[in-house]
Amino acid sequence: MKSKILVVLTLMGLAVVSAVAGMRNPMVGGQEMYPTRNIVENAVNSADHTTLVAAVKAAGLVETLEGPGPFTVFAPTNEAFNKLPAGTVDSLLKPENKATLTKVLTYHVVPGRLAAHDLMKKISEGKGTAELTTVEGGKLWVTLHDGKHIELKDEKGGTAMVTIANVFQSNGVIHVIDTVVMPN
Repeated sequence: MKSKILVVLTLMGLAVVSAVAGMRNPMVGGQEMYPTRNIVENAVNSADHTTLVAAVKAAGLVETLEGPGPFTVFAPTNEAFNKLPAGTVDSLLKPENKATLTKVLTYHVVPGRLAAHDLMKKISEGKGTAELTTVEGGKLWVTLHDGKHIELKDEKGGTAMVTIANVFQSNGVIHVIDTVVMPN
C-alpha cells in the first residue's frame, strides 16, 4: 500500500514539475517578461517599447512605475508611436512639453491590476462597453472587436487594439497596444 501511494505521489510531483516547466513568461519585443520584475524593469528590455521607455524617462515617471502600484498599463509599441503625425514624438520629448507628455503617458495607466478576464467581465457588466478612469483623470472605453479582441477607445474617438494581453508584473499588468490613445 505504501509503495502505491509513493508511486502516485511521485507521478503527481512529476506532473506538477512538467506543467511548471512548460509555462513560459510572455515574450514582448523579443524578450521574456518576468512577473517578478516591475513595469519599468521589464519594459526596458522590450525592443518594441524603446520609444515608450524614452518617454517615461523624459516625463520623470520611472520612479512611479517602479513603485508598488498596482497599475494596468496599456503600452503602445514603437510602431504605435510611429503612427502619430511626423514630429509629434520629438516635440513631446522636449523638456518644455513635459506636462503634455506626462498627460499622454498617464492616460495609458489605470489604477489596479486589470487582467484581460477582468476587462472582459467589465465589458460584459457594461453590456458591451466598460468605462475606465485613467491615472490622468480621463476616460477610456473598452469593448470587444469582432467579439474577441480587446479594443480601447479614447476621448478623441481613436481606437487601439490590445495585441498582447496579460503581461504580468510585480506591480501590475501590461497590455501591449498598437496605437497611442489620446486624452482630450
